[in-house]
Parts: sequence; C-alpha cells; structure tokens
Amino acid sequence: MLRFILRRVLWMIPSFIAVSVVAFIIIQLPPGDFVTSYAADLATSGSPADPATLEAMRIRYGLDQPLVIQYFHWIWNALNGDLGVSFEYRTPVADIIWGRLGMTALVAFCTLIFVWIVAFPVGVYSAVRQYSVGDYIVTFLCFLGMATPNFLLALFVMYLSVTYLGYSVGGLFSPDFENAAWSLPRVVDLLKHLWIPVLVLGVAGIAALVRIMRANLLDELGKPYVETARAKGLPELTLILRYPTRVALNPFISTVGWVLPVLVSGDVIVSSVLSLPTAGPILIQALKTQDMYLGGALIMFQCILVLIGTLLSDLLLVWLDPRIRYDR
Repeated sequence: MLRFILRRVLWMIPSFIAVSVVAFIIIQLPPGDFVTSYAADLATSGSPADPATLEAMRIRYGLDQPLVIQYFHWIWNALNGDLGVSFEYRTPVADIIWGRLGMTALVAFCTLIFVWIVAFPVGVYSAVRQYSVGDYIVTFLCFLGMATPNFLLALFVMYLSVTYLGYSVGGLFSPDFENAAWSLPRVVDLLKHLWIPVLVLGVAGIAALVRIMRANLLDELGKPYVETARAKGLPELTLILRYPTRVALNPFISTVGWVLPVLVSGDVIVSSVLSLPTAGPILIQALKTQDMYLGGALIMFQCILVLIGTLLSDLLLVWLDPRIRYDR
C-alpha cells in the first residue's frame, strides 16, 4: 500500500505540470488579453482609454512578454506561494480564493451529505423491491432528475419561492445579514437560504447514485454468498445491509473524487443563477475578462484536487472492499 501511495504521489508531479500548462493555455485561448477586454468595456461605456495608458497597463502586468515567459513567471511564483494579483479585483488571488472557499465548502459538504442520506436508502429499496410500484416511481423520478438541468431547476425553485413563499432565495443571506457579524440570527438566516442550493445541486447526484446503487445491489443479490447467508437463517434486513450493500457502496466512496474539486468551483452555472458567494461565479468572470492569475489559479486548483480526491477515494475503497488490492 505504501508503494502504491508513493507511486501515485510521484505521478502527481508530471500531472501537475501538465495541468498548469493546460490551465494557462485555456486562459490564453481567447483573442487578446485582459487589457483588450478592459479597453472594450471602456469603449462600450462611451469613454475609450488612451492607447498609452493601455500600453502602460500591459507592461505593468507583464502582458507584453512572450507567452512562454509569462507561463514560467506565473508557475515559479505559484510554487513559491505567490499566486499573483487579480487584474480585475486588484487583490491577491490567494485572498480572493480563501474568501470564497468557506461558503463553497459548506455548500459542497451539505450537498454531499444530503445526496448520501437520500440516495442510499432509496437505492436499496429500489433494488430490494424490484419491479414494484415504488421501484417504478423511483425510476421515473430518477430519470426526471437526471434529465432536468440544474440551472433550470434553480430558476423554477426561485420562482416558486418568490411567488408562493413571498421571499427571495438568491444568495446565502438576506440583505440585512449579508455583511453582518456571525450570530444566531445570521446562522438561522443562512439555513433558510442554504436548502435551495443543496436541493438543486443534489437532485442530479441523487438520481445518478440511486440508479448506480440499484444496479450494483441487484447484481450482488443474485450471487451465491447471499443465498448461503440466507440459508443460514440470517434476517433479511441484516443480510442485505451486512453483505451485498457493503459491496454496492463503492460508488458512494468514489464520489470523494469529485467532492474536492467542487470545493473550488462548485456548479458554476447554478452558483451564478442563485447568486451564491462561492468560487464558481468569480471563475466565470475571470475567464470572461481573461484575468490570467485568478482564472489560472482556480482551474489549476480544481485539477489538483481531482488528483487528490481520486487518491483518497482509492484508499477508502481498499479499506471498504477487501477484494481491492493495489500492491500487485
């Protein structure tokens, strides 16, 4: 196991280099640069910038240098803990990311717990009661959940909240608590708003995991070891939860691989629709304005967390399922 971990960690080094190159290329793909986008915004507003001022900005941000030099300058500073300064926000990139990471982690964690709590029992019920009325209802709802885009569901929930509940659910706080200090009323206000993004983000995950859980459990229920345990007189519920369900839990553990990148980006479209103070909206804005340091850092963090999350999920699978071994 130790050799496997060391081998995976060593493989993360070239993966990190490749990810940093891809992240930098993604930022540079659109024509022009941040100064070009800034000049276009000024021209749209009716006050075009002076060419000398734009050239001075390009020199100040190092955008006049070749792309190769810009990349090595960016990655060297990043390795030394300096992620640069956001062109648009005039703030260190690390401060922007850490300022948004708390709420992003809260939404992601609550969504994950919600998905697991709902998908596990529903998936087990759907498999054990195969072809029953309840199984058909669950199957229909799962297909509906997977087919409905999350942003469309977010708009629908917002409309219902405003129309029938009488209050707006945009963001995670009401305007009165947006910048207030933490207190019990602010926590209560957070909980009033938190259920909307958790519900919207969790619907597709629940639908997918229920279908996977049902298929895996049905495959395990027909195996000889289940029949042997049943012949020994084990209660049906104890048998199902102790043996086949434990094996069918592997997809739940595998979701750790995508939980960590969600901590950085979240569902960017849903976050924008619901005006959530997470990292997703600033990632979209950074890509739109070609804010190289901010956008590159967010993309790079997301890809690195995929590598870390995949390693953690593999280790958890070994601990949960004795059939999985990585030593050979």
